[in-house]
Amino acid sequence: MKQFISVKDVNDINALAAKALTYKADPFMHRTLGADKRMGLLFLNPSLRTRLSTQVAAGNLGMEAIVFNVDKEGWALEFEEGAIMSGNTVEHIKDAAPILGNYFDILCIRTFPSLKNREDDYSELYISQFIKYCGVPVISLESSTLHPLQSLTDIITIKEHMLLNSPLGGGGKPKIVLTWAPHVKPLPQCVANSFAQWINAWGEADFVITHPEDYELNESFTKGATITHNQDEALKDADFVYVKNWSTYNDYGKIYENDPKWMLTNEKIQLTNNVKVMHCLPVRRNVELSDEVLDSANSIVTQQASNRVWAAQAVISEILSNK
Repeated sequence: MKQFISVKDVNDINALAAKALTYKADPFMHRTLGADKRMGLLFLNPSLRTRLSTQVAAGNLGMEAIVFNVDKEGWALEFEEGAIMSGNTVEHIKDAAPILGNYFDILCIRTFPSLKNREDDYSELYISQFIKYCGVPVISLESSTLHPLQSLTDIITIKEHMLLNSPLGGGGKPKIVLTWAPHVKPLPQCVANSFAQWINAWGEADFVITHPEDYELNESFTKGATITHNQDEALKDADFVYVKNWSTYNDYGKIYENDPKWMLTNEKIQLTNNVKVMHCLPVRRNVELSDEVLDSANSIVTQQASNRVWAAQAVISEILSNK
């Protein structure tokens, strides 16, 4: 693996998930793999689980991880080629990225979309410019359109549950549902895009996406899934349900719908196959998900979030082994 930006960088999803679960069983089995190596974690937006889990993962491999909050501690960066820098930006990525590449063996980048201009956001300019100019492997800690470490974690968690706890016993195709949920503000499509991309690429699930009208995602990520506006129909006999809000894609970055009836409740869980409930966190309690669901035995959000370490460790290990 030379970089980790999307599922397209992964040759074998099951093998990578298995490697992550091997690290979960023995976190320090490769404690010297990253010895004398440095990883830079650059945040243009805030983080909790992504930042800490990646730092822990690097440490488990003997690697030094240095965090830099670009949006708060660094100069305002310019990413446009040929820009006349007479405004607020102070340093061009063409000057900053090669230096960071000399400081670090791996660069991890976290950016968010503006939700103002779809063409700009979906161009993935920020992370693409880092890749172009830094000269070292890049790991996405979330970009404008995708969140691959989260999606790898999600598959790890599903597989772990299937193998250890599910009546499926690791066999058969689970029914996995991605359901839209209400929120108080417009959120990016990146987690939903990424989850759809990875589950479709994995190809080992009956995958359904349900959302209100006008909340269609980019078809390049959802193609292969069944899509319905009827949440009850989608939830019928589901084994796993992933709850996530996202803003509109076509009329970009808007909230058209905020019907609380889309919030997952215990009543809706009765339609499922004793479903396991997932969410990437942070979650707005009693808006996106009810307390009764989050605090129930159906919820595996803590297990899911904890697995972020092993997803990151598997990816870092793959990149270090390829250097």
